[in-house]
Amino acid sequence: MISRTAETLLEILQKENIPCELLFVDDGSTDATWAEIRQAANKSAAVRGIHFSRNFGKESAMFAGLEKAKGSCCVVIDCDLQHPPEKIVEMYRLWEQGYEVVEGIKEDRGNENGAYRFAAKSFYALISKAVGMDMSSSSDFKLLDRKVVDTLNRMPERNVFFRALSYWVGFKKAEVSYCVQDRTAGESKWSTRSLIRYAVKNITSFSSAPLHCITGMGALMLVIAIVFTVISLIQKINGTAAEGFTTVIILLLITGSLIMLSLGVIGYYISKMYEELKGRPRYIISEECGGKHD
Repeated sequence: MISRTAETLLEILQKENIPCELLFVDDGSTDATWAEIRQAANKSAAVRGIHFSRNFGKESAMFAGLEKAKGSCCVVIDCDLQHPPEKIVEMYRLWEQGYEVVEGIKEDRGNENGAYRFAAKSFYALISKAVGMDMSSSSDFKLLDRKVVDTLNRMPERNVFFRALSYWVGFKKAEVSYCVQDRTAGESKWSTRSLIRYAVKNITSFSSAPLHCITGMGALMLVIAIVFTVISLIQKINGTAAEGFTTVIILLLITGSLIMLSLGVIGYYISKMYEELKGRPRYIISEECGGKHD
């Protein structure tokens, strides 16, 4: 998709007389992606490329692009062209009118199977509630003014969630609706497991909601304990108390499970704090091409 994407974007933008550079970020691919990016850069002076030393994740790749981009505004777009590239022109015209963040809002998710669609819907419902923003139709496809890009680049945190951060910073916003296009080539590398990990990482990096859930579970267990205590005392006073072995075992199992789950959530947040304190870079660039790197 590298050469096809480069040709499509350049054709659309040049036709509209929009000066541009295309910056491809290779997130440590093990296939021929970097060779294709280098080839595209050799064909056009408008194409540049960044190659990571290993896979650092989608968020790191997007922030690397934003840090290396030189334009007065930047558009983040997937290379599979499922984000309709012609919408960039509409975004750019809104930017010329003074809007600083132009969000791409999904009208339709395209030809996704039912299970994937349900998982995506559940993820966005959960994360919207966790971060306190309606992200049900959000995507990484958006235009950012230079001042917004600089603001994001100045943020020192390592565990980042681009969609939420670009919304959180504020600035003057506009929206452009689009329908997700079918992939013209290749297959998505996202599995159910990777989507779950992506959801957990982003929720914990931008929200403390899971920690508040622990408090809620603790309050619920306290209410249950009080109810059972009152029932037990009444039965004891009335002389009708049963042995209750099964009840005790069930309560111990529930309590133990909740305690272990709570410790796991707290431990996950501590590990995130540890990563932030180490201050390691979000990514490591092993090679660049295009522009002065040719």
